[in-house]
Amino acid sequence: MAAEQKNMNVNVTSTILIVDDQPHLRELIGESLQEQGYRVVGAGNATKAREVFKQSNPDLVLLDLYLKGFQGWDLLRQFKKQDPHLPVLIVTAYDNYRDDPRLAEADGYIVKNFAALETLNGVVASLLSQESPGITS
Repeated sequence: MAAEQKNMNVNVTSTILIVDDQPHLRELIGESLQEQGYRVVGAGNATKAREVFKQSNPDLVLLDLYLKGFQGWDLLRQFKKQDPHLPVLIVTAYDNYRDDPRLAEADGYIVKNFAALETLNGVVASLLSQESPGITS
């Protein structure tokens, strides 16, 4: 109830698309971002992600790299091709991509863990407040 009241007092201005094939993580991240006043939409696979992307015109995308049967890198390229200025933050369980040159296309990289939610909230706020995206974490 307190979260509902809090959301009613927050000016929702930005839409965030969460692309992750793990529903419980989408829900956890989504709830946290909604408490911060963001509008959140989600997708559990690449096909749905493309559909929701077109429908919702997000201000930011949180993108998992491993989706069932699909690489997140391909979605990253597609989203950036459609909107080169759209911030796309890679949120993955794998920490072995820090030096991957493909990260240059993304606007940040966060490894999923229990402490990452607070970090994620800070990076999201930072990316959405920038006039020109391009930070990496």
